[in-house]
Amino acid sequence: MKTGKSASVLIVAIACVGLAQRLHAQSSAAAKPHVSAIEVRMIQSGEVGLPAEFQVALYEDLIQEFQKEGAFRHVYRDGDRAAANDSEVVNLDTTVKNFKAGSELERDVTTVGGATSITVHCQFKASDGTVLLERDIQGKVRLIGDNLKATDNLAKKAAKITPEIITANPVSADAPVSQSVL
Repeated sequence: MKTGKSASVLIVAIACVGLAQRLHAQSSAAAKPHVSAIEVRMIQSGEVGLPAEFQVALYEDLIQEFQKEGAFRHVYRDGDRAAANDSEVVNLDTTVKNFKAGSELERDVTTVGGATSITVHCQFKASDGTVLLERDIQGKVRLIGDNLKATDNLAKKAAKITPEIITANPVSADAPVSQSVL
């Protein structure tokens, strides 16, 4: 008789654990928006005097790297009408926080000076405006290469955080926002 009761208790306990796991999975899935597309908006230079060639290069590099990453079904440009009709789109808003123009000649001659760096504040937002992920990302070119290589470096770092964007829970107004510099 004892064996029958303990077996019944064990079965009920296992069923409760299974039910709890299913409920947790459903609540987690409901909290996470489904993201399958990204709209890269024009780079805002803010108060930093960013040369136009860097602004355009960064915009194009971001689009290219998100397409290369392949995590998004579509990569939309700023103002694309199809993005407005896509309920699974995340918007990337970028603002330049810091820019230091380097010198290719100085890098070639000294190899210790002349670095170019650019720091951009990125906000990945759901279609309703909710911030999913917020990051400061830095791109640099230190040794060899064109000054614009800093934008390519930054775009590669932005594309690498794609999995975080797709699985991100919305950031609440009270929650601290991730401000790490990559």
